[in-house]
Amino acid sequence: MYLLRKPIFLLLCSLSSILSPTLAQVTTQSTTNPKVEELSLEECIQIALQNNLQIKQSALQVSADQNNLIQSKWQRWPSLGFNASQGFSFGRNIDPFTNQFVQQNISFNNYSLNSSVTLFNGFQLQNTIRQNDLTLQASQKDFATNRNDVMLNVALAYVQVLSNEELIEVSTRQIEATQLQLDRTQRLVDAGTLAESQLFDLRAQIANDELSLVNAQNNLESARLTLKQLMNLPASEQITVQRLNVADPALRAYESSVNEVYETAIQNLPQMQAAQLRIQAAQQGVEVAKSQGLPSLSLSGGLSSAFSSAAPSERFVADGTGTTTTPVPSQTRFVQAGEFTFPVVELVTVPNGSVQHFGYFDQLNFNRNSSLNLSLRIPIFTNYQTKYRVANAKIQQKNTEFQADLISQQIRLNVEQAYIDLSNSGKRYSATANQVRALEEAFRVSESRLGVGAINSADYSISKANLDRARANLIQTKYDYVLRTKILDFYMNKPLTLD
Repeated sequence: MYLLRKPIFLLLCSLSSILSPTLAQVTTQSTTNPKVEELSLEECIQIALQNNLQIKQSALQVSADQNNLIQSKWQRWPSLGFNASQGFSFGRNIDPFTNQFVQQNISFNNYSLNSSVTLFNGFQLQNTIRQNDLTLQASQKDFATNRNDVMLNVALAYVQVLSNEELIEVSTRQIEATQLQLDRTQRLVDAGTLAESQLFDLRAQIANDELSLVNAQNNLESARLTLKQLMNLPASEQITVQRLNVADPALRAYESSVNEVYETAIQNLPQMQAAQLRIQAAQQGVEVAKSQGLPSLSLSGGLSSAFSSAAPSERFVADGTGTTTTPVPSQTRFVQAGEFTFPVVELVTVPNGSVQHFGYFDQLNFNRNSSLNLSLRIPIFTNYQTKYRVANAKIQQKNTEFQADLISQQIRLNVEQAYIDLSNSGKRYSATANQVRALEEAFRVSESRLGVGAINSADYSISKANLDRARANLIQTKYDYVLRTKILDFYMNKPLTLD
């Protein structure tokens, strides 16, 4: 069973959660003239789905369960087998053709064609088919769960890249604004209006702004690396993401209550559906175990023939009305010679008879044998095997029920956490937005006062640093709010988009 793990929400709190990769083909980069591939969210998701190894493993499990289902269905059909053997006997042997003792070396062949079908086995075949069908459906839901997890993680990582790109733009504008103020102060110092010490503070402020830009660039590279790792792409691949116009949050209450989100998630999340299907499969497993203690009825049949080198190669045909069981009509008499008696075989002449060749295939045709069997098996005492198989099957059923309860409980915890996180994120965004507006006004005043020499550059730097931090926090809280909204949308079975 796969669930949206708790760490996702903990990572989102720091806006460093892993965001899933895109599933589009990225061109190989040239060492001399690298080409940067720009990917959309949909393309990133497609690349991640194609390259994710857990999804590939889930697909293999689906194929294996599908094979098990098909194979169990074929168990209802008759089986058919052909057997052939070649043997050699030396010395005194029994002639396989006549079943008489002979003193000679014999080679022989046996052929048989056998078929059997189960007519009734306590509904074991039917219950096994139902169980395998439910197991297949559950593995298909597991496959969908893995896909959903990858898609959600890719979308979160994609937004993380966008957030860091926007932070770089803010840091760049901060450097430009500080540089303009530095140039202006330099002119005032040159004119003798301000003291030269004012320049030192502004130069230090530019150094701080440049450090903030470097940190933002490093965070962007880390976010891109996370995205590429989720897409199973090498770190050397150069990619960028398409910019999206992520609007400022409306900060209105979520359209559904927490119970409504939970009920929708329970009904639509594939991991919950997989758990319910496995409960049903376990119930069928109990029926399969019970059927092993019921009578079974099977039907079998066969066709066989044999060849023996001891058989005569000729046979006598009389009047064309039939064949004798001896190759040529004969009679045996016994001759006394001293103390010993010897059997003497004399050929008998039959009018209108003829001797014909008795070949290999003639002998196989002559030795044909067929059979048909109806077999009934009634288990009376099986050393309690059936009893404990049923007991273990019921334990497995109870275990799947507990597993379903755990999944349901985890979904509720995740939904409740996501709901409260969205509310808190909205409050943080609203407070940060108010803070930015207040600090912008304070900075505007500080900038004007610095121009007329009413404050020193240190006070100006403090005012600007406060505004810069507030603006960066506003960007982070904006994307944090968007991410948490998309998580609730995911639980509400809505399409995963960032529009």
